[in-house]
Amino acid sequence: MPTEEPLTRPSGTRRVTTLPVRRAPDPTPKPKRPVAARPQPIAALHLGSGDPLLLLHGFLLSPHCWEQVAVRMAARCEVFAPALPGHWGGKPTTGPLDVGKLADEIERMLDEKGWRTCHIAGNSLGGWIGAELARRGRARTLTLIAPAGGWGSPSLTQFRVGLKFLALVPLAEAGKRIGVRPMDNPVVRRLAGYALAKHPGRIADRDSSAAVQAVLQCAAMVPLLLGGARHPAQPDLSTLTTPVRLLLAEYDRVIPNRVYARRYLAELPDSADRILVNGVGHVPMLEAPDRIATLIAEHVYASRSRLKAL
Repeated sequence: MPTEEPLTRPSGTRRVTTLPVRRAPDPTPKPKRPVAARPQPIAALHLGSGDPLLLLHGFLLSPHCWEQVAVRMAARCEVFAPALPGHWGGKPTTGPLDVGKLADEIERMLDEKGWRTCHIAGNSLGGWIGAELARRGRARTLTLIAPAGGWGSPSLTQFRVGLKFLALVPLAEAGKRIGVRPMDNPVVRRLAGYALAKHPGRIADRDSSAAVQAVLQCAAMVPLLLGGARHPAQPDLSTLTTPVRLLLAEYDRVIPNRVYARRYLAELPDSADRILVNGVGHVPMLEAPDRIATLIAEHVYASRSRLKAL
């Protein structure tokens, strides 16, 4: 501390007053920005009341991708969005997997809930599973969102999509070794968002973080690629008797429409709605939840009175 000087001292004919030197107070520390809680694995989303609605997520993802749509649909539907077996939050599996085995497990869940039939909306792999459940008589309505499975088996298109996902295996393994926290950074989230959406910036940070974690924690990646290579192609889609609404993403970078949507467009019954959702990517629920919820709701409500939704 500095030495205090006298309050006054002579200076010629003037008197100069010197004040004691005081130490400046420490600056108030800025409050730290709260860190958002990292998404946790969930076995299923289950909320709302009303008509039963089953939401099925895509390959490598989790029920988190349905959260925003589920909240919007819960006002009039009892929403159930389970984690697929082998995926983040889902039941562990052993051996190769395929759409038939996944559909078996979803049917078991429906039986446990007492749902003989329900409305079904599925994205990507979830759409393929939804079509299989519809063939088994479990669907009141079916909404296919950028559905997978629109290829023959074996076929060049099947081989190409298999290679695309196979290329993710070493990246996912490297990510597991690095750990979730380093992988869950803005750059990685933006890259993941680019694959899932037309506008990655429109995806909430929590949703993109959940997508990254789901990929890193997905134990079904290799089993599904192996099982899918041997799984027979879908039967003719014209045999579906369930009311169907097909939603294609305009900017689908995972399974582009010009190649992978041909069978759906050509084979679905004439009564099926065929809609191109503008300005969205492969998982449109993440960047346009209002539109996707509305399109599902229209299809569900139209089935009640057998009116076509416009």
